[in-house]
This record gives sequence, C-alpha cells and structure tokens, in this order.
Amino acid sequence: MTRVVKTQVEQEGRIVEEKVVVDGPELEPWPPDAALEVVGRPVSRVDAVERVTGRAVYTHDAHPQGMLYGKVLRCPFAHARIKRVDASRALLLPGVRAVLTHQNAPPIQWIDGLQLLDTVARYQGYEVAAVAAEDRQAAEDALKLINVEYEELPFVTDPEKALQPDAPQLHPEGNLVGGRSRVYERGNMQQGWAEADLAVEESFHTQAALQNPLEPHGSVAMWEGDSLTLWDSTQHVYAVQFGLAGMLGLPLHHVRVICQYMGGGFGSKQELEKQSLLAALLARMAGRPVKIMLDRADESLVAGHRHPTIQHLRIGARKDGTLVTVELKALVPVGAHGSDSIVEGPVKELYLCPNVRTEVSTVRTNEGPAKAFRAPGYVEGSFALESAMDMLAERLGIDPLELRLKNYADMDQVRGKEYSAKNLRQAYTEAAEKIGWASRPHNGSSAAADFPFITRKRGIGMASQIWGGGGGPPAYAVVKVNADGTAEVMLGGQDIGSGTRTGMAQIAAETLGFPLDQVRVLLGDSQAGFYAPASAGSRSISSLGPAVRSAAEDARRQLLDIAAQMLDVAADQVELKNGHAYTRSAPDQRRSVSELLAAFSNPMVVGKGSRGPNPPDRALRTFGVQFVEVEVDVDTGHIRVLHVVAMHDCGRIINPRLVQSQFEGGITQGVGYALTEERVVDPQTGRVLNPGLEEYLVPTSMDIPEINASALGLPDPHSNNLGAKGVGEPPIIPTAPAIANAVYNATGIRLTTLPMSARQFLQRRSAP
Repeated sequence: MTRVVKTQVEQEGRIVEEKVVVDGPELEPWPPDAALEVVGRPVSRVDAVERVTGRAVYTHDAHPQGMLYGKVLRCPFAHARIKRVDASRALLLPGVRAVLTHQNAPPIQWIDGLQLLDTVARYQGYEVAAVAAEDRQAAEDALKLINVEYEELPFVTDPEKALQPDAPQLHPEGNLVGGRSRVYERGNMQQGWAEADLAVEESFHTQAALQNPLEPHGSVAMWEGDSLTLWDSTQHVYAVQFGLAGMLGLPLHHVRVICQYMGGGFGSKQELEKQSLLAALLARMAGRPVKIMLDRADESLVAGHRHPTIQHLRIGARKDGTLVTVELKALVPVGAHGSDSIVEGPVKELYLCPNVRTEVSTVRTNEGPAKAFRAPGYVEGSFALESAMDMLAERLGIDPLELRLKNYADMDQVRGKEYSAKNLRQAYTEAAEKIGWASRPHNGSSAAADFPFITRKRGIGMASQIWGGGGGPPAYAVVKVNADGTAEVMLGGQDIGSGTRTGMAQIAAETLGFPLDQVRVLLGDSQAGFYAPASAGSRSISSLGPAVRSAAEDARRQLLDIAAQMLDVAADQVELKNGHAYTRSAPDQRRSVSELLAAFSNPMVVGKGSRGPNPPDRALRTFGVQFVEVEVDVDTGHIRVLHVVAMHDCGRIINPRLVQSQFEGGITQGVGYALTEERVVDPQTGRVLNPGLEEYLVPTSMDIPEINASALGLPDPHSNNLGAKGVGEPPIIPTAPAIANAVYNATGIRLTTLPMSARQFLQRRSAP
C-alpha cells in the first residue's frame, strides 16, 4: 500500500522534516542474534575484478563517438571584473569547434543570482571561458589565445576582516551569510556560569583542507536531439539530473545521468557542478559530445575544501567534573558561495550539559567554495571540544576518560529524544583496554618533565565521536528474479568507492535465500534506476539497504507463493535457501528456483521496496572513540602517530571487510588533517600557493600508523529494518583531537591550531 508520511531525516548535522512516499508494509528488523548466512560476512567486493582489470567504466573512460575535449579558462585573480573577452584567435585555431564566454552563453543563473559565466570573478580559478576542441592540446592552446582584460578589485580572504564595514562586499546582503549569526541556546547561561567552580577557555583554529579524490571532478555530455546524456563523477546522479533539467529547461525524462563507477568524492561531488553544465552547453554548440575533466590545480581551486574555522570555546564545571555550561562562538568562512557547516553539532549534543549556547557566523570571502568534506563541521567542532575536555580534566585532576563518562548523555538534548541505540560506554571500555589506557601517565606534562634528556617522547590521547548516519527516505529499489534463478537489484544510487554494490548484493542475497554470485546490482543510472539519496552523510547503507531488503522480501514472498503452488503445500511450509525451494516436512527434496520458473513461459518475478520513515520518537546517531599513541621529537617538533585504536558503534555490520576499509581510510585522512594538510592562501594576493599534490601534503604510506579499528556490531533495533547505520564519516571525526591530546600527554604542550606542524610545535614550546 502506498503511503504519504512525514519523517525527520538527518543530513550532515542538519535535521529536516520531509514528506515522502513509501510503498508496502514495514519489515521487522532482523533479530540481533539472527543466524544470517551472507550479511555480516567479510566477502570480497563483487566488482573487484572490474576495478583491478580496468573494465570498470569511470567518467574519464566514457568516450562517445566524435567526442571533443573541453578546457576552462580561469581567472588568475582573487577578485576581478572581466571588462573584455576576445576569443576570435582561439576560434581560428585548427581543431577548435566551440568557444563559450559570457558574451554567447545563455542567461543561466548559477548561485546567488550570478550568471553561469559572470562578468565578475570572485575568486582565483573562477570560470571565464570554455573551449571544445578535437584534442587536449588544441583545447589548451586555444585557452592561451583568448584575450581577457581584467580590472583587479579589492579582495578579502581573512574572515574576521570580511565582517568589517569597509571590506569588499561579495553579496547584496553583505558578507555575513543570512545577514546574522546562527544562535542556539538551552538552559540559563548566567545561572550556569554562576554554578561553575572553574572554567577552561581557549581559541582553536582549523584549516582549509582539500578533498583530493583519486578521480577528479569531470563530465562527458552528449546530445541526441533534445535529450542529454551526461556521464558524471558525482555522489548524487539525481541532483545532477534535476539541476541540469531546471537550468536547461528540459523535462526530467530528457536528462540521463550516469555514474557507474567513481573514484571518491568525500562530500565535494554532491551537487551539479559548473563543468557539467559547461560540457552540456559546449556539446550543444558543437553538435558533438564534450568531455571536461578537472586537473589537480583545478581541483585545488574550485572543487571545494573543508571549512576553516575560528572557534572560541568556554566550558564551566563543578569540582566533581559535572559540566554546567558550554559556550561556543565560531567564525566559519565558506568562500564566495560555499555551503554551510554545522561546526556546533558536537558541543550541542555530545555531553550532558544543561546550559549550552552556540553562535556561528558564516562568512563570505574571495576564495573558492567550501563544501562538505567527510563529516563536515563535526570534524572541526570535535577538535575544539575534545581538546577542551582534556584541558578541563587536567584542571580538575580527573582522568579524561572518567570526565567523559561523568558527563555521558543518554538522550538527544537538542530534540529531547532518546537515542535509538547508544553503546559508547562499551566502546570506551574495550578500546581503553586495547591501548593500555590504565598505564598512561595522567598528568599531561609528566612524560616530558620526568625524562628531559630524551628528545623523543611518547604519549596517549583519546577523543569521542558523535555523528548521524541513520539515513532515511526517500529511497527505492526493485529486485528482479530471472527465469534462470538469478536476481538483479536495480537502484538509482551510486557507488563512490565504498562498496555499495557489494553491501546491497549481500542484503538481497540474504533476504532471497540466494547465493551471492547469483545476485547482480545495477546502479548509477538515473534512467535505469530508482530514486536514491546522495552517497553522503554516512547514509548509503542505512537508506538504500532497507529499500533493497524490502524489495527482495517482496520478490521472496512471490517466489514462496509460486513454490507452494508448484509443490502443492501451504506457502508458510516453504523455505528458500541457497537458491532452492524446499518444504519443511521434506527438506531433502529440493527444487532450484530456476527449475520452478522453467515451468512458465519467460517468467520474471519483480519485487518493489522503499525506505520507510525514521522512528518519530528516537534520534539516530553513531558513536565512537579513538585512542592514539604518538611519538614527538621535541627538538625538531616532528609528530609521528604510532598506533590508533578505534571502536565505533554503528549498528549491524553488513560486511566487516568494507567497514574495515572505511575505518582505515577515515583515520588516514584524519592523520593528514591533523598533521600535514593545509591549503595555503597568500594574504597579499589572495592566490592559492599550493595547488595540486606536489606541495599539498596528503599522507603517504610512510605516514600511516598501525590501525586497530573495530565496530561493536550491535544492531540498532529502532533505526531501520536492517538495524544498520553508516560508517563512512565517523572514523575521521575524533582522530585530530585524539592526536592533539596525545601530544600534550607526551610533551605538556597544547596545540590548538591545525595542522599541528613542527613549526607550530616549536613556536608553542618556545613561547613564554
């Protein structure tokens, strides 16, 4: 039965109420102790052979007949008016088939009311013109022949200066997004501070970090009449489809978006990107398909970055460690027109506290757009909060883990709801035992003070994690059982490299009672699939998975009805296992599904399913903890992470091998964020000084520590019919603060700015 329901869905820290359409009855979750045959097994990726042999088709591999190569001319200044563009010489170059500038581009509004190719460039890398040519070299040569006259304008890259009255204004409403700060408050702050016996207060700074996916952003556009097909490296094929249809004035069924494989996005590929629209316009102008792929410098300038932050945090507590008040004031620059970031999320919810106030000012600057980056906001906010919690523990003379347990929150204090499941206490206990927390020095400066002649000092630190990951509707799936007993799962989602195909195949195989190799998952095509949300917010498994189970259950029930009639027994007497049907009274007498369906003419069983609403009275969250051991050379300031022990509470685990991969990848990114990664902007020119990977320091194999990461694997019975939640983002959240706390434990030096470079360490060491 089709139902229209209201439900609350969390997406990267934001809770929104949506009205959605769901189909069919809700399935009961598998029992926590269910004896599952396929789900929970560490099977290899079902598409591993395609990936390692090169048969997997990524966007870069799409090459329709007659394809041209597109390149984009970008503004070299932080802020400039484009007074004149002359592309006449470029058009005369052999091999050039189309040139697009603001002079001949259709009047398409992009963001903040700006034109697609605007006459004012608001950051370095801003798109000025685009060309399509027979080969890459011709396209690059054509860019050099386009003559642009710029008028350089005043710029601002410092978020504090951007709020000054005399700062260059990037938007009619001013540089403060929304015209005012975002404020949250509960309790009575004045009373809370009056009750506090002591307080810690500190400012924290986090940097702009780049997503740097292995596969850069890119698109291939092809027109067939008035219908557009776009191969796109995207985390959401439907966002791209809807965006293109709206901007080009096309009906949805005339826009097809394909993303069969992609090499990562980390949040930066959730929406329609400008190169996709430029490729479509060039293709229509030239009458031939056009490919535009960003290079590494383009990625650094325009593809997005993690929000830098300035956070001022005050925490007040009683002598026994009870938190009575927490106050956060944060400044978050988003570039010229980036997305927002919920940096206040951890402060509002992670620890039990009656009086909390947060004030976040989101600011425009003359820089490329800030975008979601693996747990956006929560990574930055946790660095400040978890560092301050350790500072408070030292002031109180309390063990940092004991302080966190003292202020353990059993419910969502923002919405007044119980958590659907929270097993963080168990995670604390198991991870602390693995790292040897009980033998750790409890005074942050003791390790350095007791052995001053040793230049390399070791310490252990910890940090907690909270995040969403509960997913929600809308998400739809269809499961087809073919005449030969094989099954196809049809989805509209995309596998961004996390193993979505494999997880969905396991869910379908488990539900149908089929061997895994008899199930195939088809996804990443807006025309052939069914709506799915973005692969973001740790919600692929928790949104798509329940829909797949519902569709597979629908198909299974139909197969049982068919088998019962063929075997002349009641349907409740038939079981499906390993691709065979049998009756409980005679389990040795089996008939394969293919044998059952062979009696019919070209049969096909089709099951439909959708993701049901989230529970109205529960808050869906994931939790976790990381303990980190570091070694610090106090003479050089070099920090080396030796060992990470992580324990995360993310519900039922569909595939432990895939989860382990997510843990190791997230922690590795967290190490880079903590120690080496930073986009550097010259304050004198507003230009990025380290575009590309030569000087932007992502971790190498030599930087990766020993990682001992685990999931509790306890199903969440209230979350969805799988009891599963997302694991993509939780492992990066606590890594940086755990490292900072470990550095303090080793040396007695508190680092409050990311990345924690050798220079910063030595400066803090020499400070009075």
